[in-house]
Amino acid sequence: MSNLPNCPKCNSEFTYEDGSLLVCPECAYEWSLEVETGNNTDEKIVKDSNGNVLNDGDTVSVIKDLKVKGTSSVIKIGTKVKGIRLVDGDHDIDCKIDGFGAMKLKSEFVKKI
Repeated sequence: MSNLPNCPKCNSEFTYEDGSLLVCPECAYEWSLEVETGNNTDEKIVKDSNGNVLNDGDTVSVIKDLKVKGTSSVIKIGTKVKGIRLVDGDHDIDCKIDGFGAMKLKSEFVKKI
């Protein structure tokens, strides 16, 4: 049996390789072997819904309607967000959206323009 690392999320030992990614069949978490081996220990890599790497200051577009928590407002699909800032946490994008103000977004709901 190969000596692949355990899943970083659920610590499952049943991980397997799928191309350049490692996959956990129990929690469906995917991560790259480069991150596991410590090549990028200083900074976290944030990718959009298409797999493009995001950087501070990028412009992104929202790929689905997003409900704004605590209000009846919705951020519409296709809304452009300029000058994003990457942060740690569950919502990894900090930004200002015209008409809404300061927001936190998840990178899985945006695409790089």
